[in-house]
Amino acid sequence: MEVARELRRALDQQELRVYYQPVHDLQDSRLVGVEALVRWEHPERGLVPPGEFIPIAERTGLIADIDAWVLDQSCRQMYQWLAQGAPLSFLAVNVSSRLFARRELYAQVAQVLHDTGLDPAFLELEVTESAVMDDPEDALEQLHRLRELGLRLAIDDFGTGYSSLLRLKRLPVQKLKIDQGFVAGLPWDEDDAAIVRVVIALAKSMGMQVHAEGIEQVEQARFLLEQGCDLGQGYWFGRPVPAHEVDWSRAPTISL
Repeated sequence: MEVARELRRALDQQELRVYYQPVHDLQDSRLVGVEALVRWEHPERGLVPPGEFIPIAERTGLIADIDAWVLDQSCRQMYQWLAQGAPLSFLAVNVSSRLFARRELYAQVAQVLHDTGLDPAFLELEVTESAVMDDPEDALEQLHRLRELGLRLAIDDFGTGYSSLLRLKRLPVQKLKIDQGFVAGLPWDEDDAAIVRVVIALAKSMGMQVHAEGIEQVEQARFLLEQGCDLGQGYWFGRPVPAHEVDWSRAPTISL
């Protein structure tokens, strides 16, 4: 209850911060996009780890307001970066199940795009597999409406929920994100390796991009590249940092 009260204050007092984690093309190691992630700069405790406040924000419903704020702030930053000639092709923003369940999500995203001036082609919304499968028919309608805005859609944490492949093929999404839980054991864990191969093959057969998160070692990046994964994200490429610390020149090389 105390953290929830302080989180409400944090929203009002602008204590939240947006950090950006780089996303690289595995083929040539180019930085091609960023994912917006929320951080909390507490006036007394300093930077509060997301694991300490995100679950509470989700339980109390505050996560929807936080997500909406992150969407607005990150779209404004992306517009500035593009105006400065930054080599970015997309900004990825998470949509919590709470925010996704709101019927006004379409109008909310449309308003942010209008207010910030960001071309929707540069925005990618990430929706968790579980949020989509909670109410598949409603999710299908929502996703189609969002696609009408001209933005891109990705299924986040793929493989951790209970997807129906029959429903998955109907969703207007362009990307599957492999959960970091499956990446952690690569390339040595045979089960993780098998699951990753299947997800990549599934995505490719459906004409989708594949994006792996949680890459912390070059061996993981190399395995994913060998299997045909398109994009990678994780500490090996770069940690989430404030906007002014994003390094456009850093491009770790994956040697095969």
